[in-house]
Amino acid sequence: MIENRPIFTAVTHIVLILGALMVAFPIWLAFVASTYPAEDLVSGVLPLWPGDRFLENYSSALTGGVEAAGSPPVLLMMVNSLVMAFAIALGKIAISIISAFAIVYFSFPFRTTAFWVIFMTLMLPVEVRILPTYEVVAQLGMLDSYAGLSVPLIASATATFLFRQFFLTIPDEMLEAARIDGAGPLRFFWDILLPLSRTNIAALFVILFIFGWNQYLWPLLVTTDESYYTIVMGIQRMVAVPDSEPLWHLIMATAILAMIPPVFVVVAMQRLFVKGLVETEK
Repeated sequence: MIENRPIFTAVTHIVLILGALMVAFPIWLAFVASTYPAEDLVSGVLPLWPGDRFLENYSSALTGGVEAAGSPPVLLMMVNSLVMAFAIALGKIAISIISAFAIVYFSFPFRTTAFWVIFMTLMLPVEVRILPTYEVVAQLGMLDSYAGLSVPLIASATATFLFRQFFLTIPDEMLEAARIDGAGPLRFFWDILLPLSRTNIAALFVILFIFGWNQYLWPLLVTTDESYYTIVMGIQRMVAVPDSEPLWHLIMATAILAMIPPVFVVVAMQRLFVKGLVETEK
């Protein structure tokens, strides 16, 4: 029996509320700054309540861009980041779940060695192998393209490891029952493994989408055409403007807009992810 302690419950809620306020306060300040004209932010004194330039600043950022920083419209950069993030997340999940399926359910020479070779690639992130990766992408003619932004980042040893560990927990009797019913490997994978893996897929999709959305170094190298700039690159270019003051009202508006897709993905996937944590029957 769990003892009800009102004082402990109240203190816990107060701590949680204070923590939430500490996290939300900088976001609120960024939103407030995005609703004022540029000259009101030069003094360094920021009000705590929104101004009257909300529609003007956000419409200017979405459709106009910042010519002084060489930044295209935010809407175009958000589309590029969405394409890149979705391609990375879906590609990583597809390749990882197929490779884990092959490693767990098929017998072939050096199967364990193949898995550990895949796992050891965790020691070689993009930052370590960035020069040879860039050379390969350039030779394949994938610079300034969505393929160049996403394909080199698709392989994932972490997702392969997680799917492998999950597949090992599935009873062998389920595979034997599928064979008795005449199901082949693809039918077993499609009708049994994929439905059982939906919570793992949802959790990994959230993580991998945010990973792809926040990429900065790789898009900076493979894109020179403004039409392929991502939102993170755009924010950096807006801040590091030469020979002029940054337009902080547009920078803050861009930062707020850049948070919307990741927040939406987290909220949309949260119910399925939590359901997988508390669900006892599979």
